[in-house]
Amino acid sequence: MTGIAFGLGPATLLAFCAAAIALILTPGPDTVYVLARGVQDRNSGIRSALGIATGVLLHTAAATLGLAALLRAAPVAYRALKYAGALYLVYLGLTAIRHREFDPQVETSSGGSFRRGVFVNALNPKVALFFLAFLPTFAGTGAGADVRMVLLGGAYAVLTAAYLCLVAVASDRASDALESRRVTSGLNWVGGGVMVALGVGLGLE
Repeated sequence: MTGIAFGLGPATLLAFCAAAIALILTPGPDTVYVLARGVQDRNSGIRSALGIATGVLLHTAAATLGLAALLRAAPVAYRALKYAGALYLVYLGLTAIRHREFDPQVETSSGGSFRRGVFVNALNPKVALFFLAFLPTFAGTGAGADVRMVLLGGAYAVLTAAYLCLVAVASDRASDALESRRVTSGLNWVGGGVMVALGVGLGLE
């Protein structure tokens, strides 16, 4: 009822959710990070998923307030955020390799998994620009457009959290087959290496 009251009819909501699900299912840094954390343990994976969903809310706020438009209009600001995100991904990857953070037998703090999930998503400028283009398409213009963008962004965050939590649970169940020392050592190198590769790729784009 609230969505309809602000001009978001059932057809618009259905179309938005269908498009959002298709985009959420596309593999990226968020999925890779939650998958690796989920193999470590289910709670770490779920906390990471919720952190990434919180990052989605930050991008929604940025798009609503026009900060994403500023990134598009100011190449220097865009590059600064891009390099910060790239460096953070490389840092996560190297830290994972060094401290065996993707080892199922190594515990991480609850706040750390959530916080890193937030940063993995929030420091990706491509997501910011995507939200700038994606949300207004469905929110439209005129009175209540900002409110509609917030509602749609919230829906996207909920869908993101639901999917990534499923990824975390599935990867946790698969971790039972990954208990040998050789496999867990390889997992750290693969998980950390993927994060480094994603960071380098983002920095070179």
